[in-house]
Amino acid sequence: MLKSIQSQLLRSTRLRRPICSSCCLSHPQRRWLSVDALGPVSAFIHTPPKGYERHDDLLLRDIFDSSTHWKEFSAPPYINKPVGLFRNQYLRTPSGFLTFAQVSLKRARATVDKVLSAKTVEEYRGVVRQLDRLSDILCRVLDMCDFVRVTHPELLTQRSADQAWDLVYQYMNELNTMTGLYDQLIKAMSNPDVTSVWSEEEKAVAEVLRLDFTKSAVNLSQRHRERFVWLSSQISTVGSRFIQGMKPEYPEITVPSSKLMGMDPVEVRSATRFGQTTLETLGSKATLALRTVKDPEVRRALYHASRTASTRSVAMLEHMVKLRGELADLSGFESYGHLALRDRMMAKSPEAVDQFLRALAHSNGHKAKTELAELRMLKERETGKSEEVYPWDKDYYQEALRRSERTPTRSDDLSAYFSVGVVMQGLSRLFTQLYGIRFVPTQTLPGETWHPDVRRLDVVSDTDGVVAVLYCDLFYRPDKSPNPAHFTLRCSREISAEEVDEIWLESKHDPDAQSFPTPEQAANDGMMYSKRGKAVMQLPTIALVCDFPQAARDQPALLNFYELETLFHEMGHAIHSILARTSFQNVSGTRCATDLAELPSTLMEFFAADPAVLALFARHYQTNEPLPYKLVTQKLHQARRFEGLDTENQIIMAMLDQRLHSAEANRPGFDSTKIFHQIQRELSSMQPDPEDTRWQGFFGHLSGYGSTYYSYLFDKVLAQRVWDVVFSGGANGLALDRQNGERLKESLLKWGGGRDPWTCLSDVLKDERLADGGEKAMALVGSWGAGSH
Repeated sequence: MLKSIQSQLLRSTRLRRPICSSCCLSHPQRRWLSVDALGPVSAFIHTPPKGYERHDDLLLRDIFDSSTHWKEFSAPPYINKPVGLFRNQYLRTPSGFLTFAQVSLKRARATVDKVLSAKTVEEYRGVVRQLDRLSDILCRVLDMCDFVRVTHPELLTQRSADQAWDLVYQYMNELNTMTGLYDQLIKAMSNPDVTSVWSEEEKAVAEVLRLDFTKSAVNLSQRHRERFVWLSSQISTVGSRFIQGMKPEYPEITVPSSKLMGMDPVEVRSATRFGQTTLETLGSKATLALRTVKDPEVRRALYHASRTASTRSVAMLEHMVKLRGELADLSGFESYGHLALRDRMMAKSPEAVDQFLRALAHSNGHKAKTELAELRMLKERETGKSEEVYPWDKDYYQEALRRSERTPTRSDDLSAYFSVGVVMQGLSRLFTQLYGIRFVPTQTLPGETWHPDVRRLDVVSDTDGVVAVLYCDLFYRPDKSPNPAHFTLRCSREISAEEVDEIWLESKHDPDAQSFPTPEQAANDGMMYSKRGKAVMQLPTIALVCDFPQAARDQPALLNFYELETLFHEMGHAIHSILARTSFQNVSGTRCATDLAELPSTLMEFFAADPAVLALFARHYQTNEPLPYKLVTQKLHQARRFEGLDTENQIIMAMLDQRLHSAEANRPGFDSTKIFHQIQRELSSMQPDPEDTRWQGFFGHLSGYGSTYYSYLFDKVLAQRVWDVVFSGGANGLALDRQNGERLKESLLKWGGGRDPWTCLSDVLKDERLADGGEKAMALVGSWGAGSH
């Protein structure tokens, strides 16, 4: 369980009537703003379903597209007292983070005592729920602080969140050495009188907790546990040094400027002195040169330098994987791959991953070879010679072929149809069509958000009221991370009546605890909750952070197609967290199998390119004309032009990740460079890199993924399959069919990690061959291939 908290840190609606007094503050004197009529619709525009609130729909567009409307809507309400970040009443001031951590630690210690003191069958039946509560208590602090310390613009708040995070993390490390919790869990799982009353979800949580405990070496001797902790720390340190210290062996190359024919002359002049042009090996100019310079010898020299990591970078990489190999051996595993893939992974073993990658390589081979043949023909026409396409030719001839096929359209032709407000409006309409949920703009209260630009949306179900809270921080700021991300600030979880009463009593007697008007608010720290029958459900609270360009004066912010896909992708993670409203936070939303977590988000990219979906919302921000879909067709053709070769490169990278985390890592003569070139020779359609290059020293994802890089390809294949089978590839507007949306939700999305993922896939695809998982199922998935069909 406690290891899972660490893993969670790395990974990285509303009722028609208020459900509690705090919810009454959601819409204080809401200002309803009008906009122009939506105008004529294309053949794919659907009439909003019954019950769809047009008011909220139009307001959604207004608050993201008009700074004037946003300022009016977000004007301070009649409340002038800060409510705390995310309405968590502990977080009204920076010092509140430490108070929140201290109160949470008291609750955590009391929960640990309950687990350790369990003796009766009835008490053991509650062990899993208590351990899940313990995880939630800690995650409430850790997840929120982790977000705040990297996102909040105020330094004092960042530091306070950082201190609170350290305090709780230190306690979590103490729990990692407590064998008593693991012993109690095993006793509970071994007793049929206990397990017979557990739900499917509860049994799944128990297994997750058991694996997390053993993965944290809690079952080893004291001496081995100490070694395990030391190795874990070293792996983290060396991994950070590897990432931060990645450098090329040759930082730059210098060539006569006369040899750079084809490259933008302005770029050449900016890097030229006395007729010699110096290009940084890994800089943007080097990338441009590889795509445009006609001289093959210049491209060859630049490619060689850009694919040769420094000796130190390669040494750090090999040191990291050897430490991982020792950690696996200490824990009783054949390799680090076996250790990493056993927990929260569908593949379960390196052998199964190998089956998937080899089947995918086979299914992708024809496409890659066809694309390579096109490049070879183009090279032959240019040079008059029949010869191979070398690695340093690839980018050059791909760019030349793309350039010859481009239509003369302006770069802003598509963007004009994708204002941020229109896209958010479209996402709400899409989710209404598929799942019966919509976004409702909600005025924030003083102190609720970390910046005035942040919009709050309540996610409202047509049957269950408010089911989640979504904070959207979408626009660029100088002090903000440029990486788009989805953060689960708080997971779904059912809060028992006993827990509610316990915290209510605590709030009356603990001097550190906040005072709340109701027991339910006390159990939720003042944040939003709902009722499911008699149960209190803490609502998923989610933040979406992007860095889209700010709007120009008097016009909305416009997104290019890549940014549109990014927003759809991140919203796919959010919808997973929203719909998987489980009773246990350990399996809520995206806390599912790691190699399934990207399926909902990758699937959303198919919706972003579907004509029926785009017709729901894509309109010119000035003329209100619907989007001509041919513009999207052209963009997709360009983006997918060399999909086969791109997939082949990803397969090579995934296979390298597997080999470096195999038993080879701890054998004499281990050489990561030799392994990389072996894989290239075996799997690449093209000529391999020169033998004296060592690209693997630039493979930074090896630090974070560690034997799981294949997940990207795995979910890409699964998303394509779900799109083709469940939504019929979008044919005849079936991307908007409610029956198909319900099929996806009921079979897969709503379960989070609370059900075997292979069972979920088997149900949603109606394919019994997947039900049992294993190597055959992994190979079957690989045989489906990746990319457009």
